[in-house]
Amino acid sequence: MSDEDIAVTKFREYLRIRTDQPEPDYESCVKFLFALADELGIERVRVEPVTGYPFVVMTIPGKAPQLSAIVLHSHTDVVPVYREKWTHDPFSGDKDEKGNIYGRGAQDMKSNGIQYFEAIRRHFSRGIKEFKRNVHIIWGPDEERGSRNGMEKFLESQEFQKLNIGFVLDEGMASEDQIYRVYYAERCKWWIRVSFTGRPGHGSRIIDNSAAEKMLSFLNSALKFRESQKVLLESDPTKTLGDVTTLNLTMIKGGVETNVVPADFECEFDIRVPPTVDFDALEKEINEWAQKAGKGTKIEFILHKTFKNMTPHMAGDPFWEAFENVLKKERCTFRNEIFPAGTDSGLIREKGYRSIGFSPIINTQCLLHDHDEFLNERVYLRGVEIYEKLIEALANIDEEK
Repeated sequence: MSDEDIAVTKFREYLRIRTDQPEPDYESCVKFLFALADELGIERVRVEPVTGYPFVVMTIPGKAPQLSAIVLHSHTDVVPVYREKWTHDPFSGDKDEKGNIYGRGAQDMKSNGIQYFEAIRRHFSRGIKEFKRNVHIIWGPDEERGSRNGMEKFLESQEFQKLNIGFVLDEGMASEDQIYRVYYAERCKWWIRVSFTGRPGHGSRIIDNSAAEKMLSFLNSALKFRESQKVLLESDPTKTLGDVTTLNLTMIKGGVETNVVPADFECEFDIRVPPTVDFDALEKEINEWAQKAGKGTKIEFILHKTFKNMTPHMAGDPFWEAFENVLKKERCTFRNEIFPAGTDSGLIREKGYRSIGFSPIINTQCLLHDHDEFLNERVYLRGVEIYEKLIEALANIDEEK
C-alpha cells in the first residue's frame, strides 16, 4: 500500500483531468469534484451561468451564517501545452524521485484548489466540521480565456448573491526565493488596436504621409514610454513589476505585396496599468502619441479596465489582520504586491469584495504557462498546512467592519 499523503494523491488525480483550453473536459472535472465532496459529506452544487461552463460550489455551513462568508476560489481550466516540449506527460501527474509533481496546472492553479480541500479534510479528521462563518470552496471555469463565460457571468448571478461573500482567497504566483507573495490588487488590462492610414504607391518611390511613417512615429513614442517604465522599475528596489505600467507590441498587420507601399497598417498592444496610476493622464498621453503620428491614426480599445479597488491590507481590517497573523505565526516571510497579470480577483474586487491572491509556493521556479510545470511534494504539503491555519482564522472572525 502506498504511504503517499492523500492530499498528494488527490492532487495528482486532479492533474490527470484534461481541462486544457480550448476544449476543457469540464464534465469529467465536475464528476471528480462531486466525488471529492461526497467523500467528506460536503454540500455541493453545480452552477452554470453560461451553458457548458460549470461552477462547482462546495459549502461548509457555519454556526453564524448571518456573517459574511469565506470563499476559497480556484479556476479549473488550464492553458494548452506543447507536448513535445515536456519531459513528462503533462496530464499524467508524474512524481519523480525528488518529489516533483509534474502537470499542467501544478502551479496554475489546480494545486490551490486541492490544497483548500485537503486543509478542510484535515479539519474534519480532527472533528472540526464547522466554523463560525460559512465557507464556500468555489471551482470556476474559463479563467484562462478571460473569464467572459466564467467569473464575469457568475458575479451577476443570483446564486452568487446568495453566497453573501465577505472575503475571498484566490491564486497568486510561485516565488523563486523564500518570500511568499501576497497580492492585494492587480494591474488593469488596456489592450489597444492602433490603425494607420496613409498614401499608397509604388515601392520604388519616396512617398510622404505613408501609413508606415505614422506607425513608426507611434511605435517610437510607445517604446520611449516603455523604456521609462523599465528604468523606473530597475532604479527603485522597492518596486515590483506590478508597480509599473508595461507596454508590449504584440501584433502588426499590413501590406499586400513587396513592391506596394500599403495604405494601411495596424498594430495591437498589451498594456498593463497599476491601479495607482492616473488613468486619465495616461490615456491622454497615448492619444498624444496618435496626434503626433499624424492624421489617419486611430486608437481603439479592445479591453479597457479602469478599476482601482484594492483589498485592505493594513491594521484595522479584521480579514487582513487574521490573514497576516497566521503568516507571522507560521514564520512565513511575505511581501505585499500588486499582481502583474490578471486573475478572477480583479473582477471580484471590481464588484467591491475583498480578495487576496496567494499561492503558498516558495523556492520554486515560476512555471505558469511554461513547459514542465511542476510543484514539489514538500512545498505542496506545506501549503496545505498554511491553508489549514488560514481557513480556521478567517472563518472564525466574529466581527464585521
